Amino acid sequence: MKTNPIILFNAVLLLFVVVASCKKDSSTTTTNVAVPAIYSRIYGASSITNDGTYITIKTTDLPDHKSAYYAPSNPLYQAFSGKTFGGFTFAINPNSIASQSITLKIPVNPAVSASHDATPLGVIGIALNGVALFNQYAGPNTPLTTEIVSFDQYWGHPQQQGVYHYHVEPIYLTQTKFSESALVGFLLDGFPVYGPQENGKTLTSADLDTYHGHTSATADYPNGIYHYHFTADAPYLNGSGFYGTEGTVSQ
Repeated sequence: MKTNPIILFNAVLLLFVVVASCKKDSSTTTTNVAVPAIYSRIYGASSITNDGTYITIKTTDLPDHKSAYYAPSNPLYQAFSGKTFGGFTFAINPNSIASQSITLKIPVNPAVSASHDATPLGVIGIALNGVALFNQYAGPNTPLTTEIVSFDQYWGHPQQQGVYHYHVEPIYLTQTKFSESALVGFLLDGFPVYGPQENGKTLTSADLDTYHGHTSATADYPNGIYHYHFTADAPYLNGSGFYGTEGTVSQ
């Protein structure tokens, strides 16, 4: 018996439409996932999206506070000649704050890493105001000793390409906008970063593990989570590497 060519054509067309529809639906479900509410705290981000595996955060990296590193024509410019982090007298570096295009992809579900990769020079996380977080080094295994004097009135500074960043406690967030026990950001492995106080105690590195964090309940995570803390003593934010498996950063 011969197959009617019109019926065969219609069957093939229907199959194509069904397959195409399935592909479209699949794409939609993997790209339009709600962003967990905790990430809405990153008020300085340009955009925040969730593909179900990674939270993608984009930022221009412009601090929302005064700085001696803004151009004098900028409303946020403020000269500074006082004491900076560690009680050193401020000495400005030759760099200026410049708008950036930084994209961080961090795991939706952070998990402990078996390798605990070392934190790289450059961006290792993001503060709630969209400013980059850097580790404890000025260069490869070079301590911050010579750079501390260049931290501005809010304890941040820009590097050669104009990327403004915090190596140490972001006091605009911990002392002006929020509190010293508040959530202040996230590292690339997805684990949160808090200020130097917890349960009324000012922490030091001795209270934390080698990655400069520990697991306990926080106001944002009442069931407990691993989290990092800023401290006044080295390594300030991060020690021997990421506690979790890190995502990526591009700029």
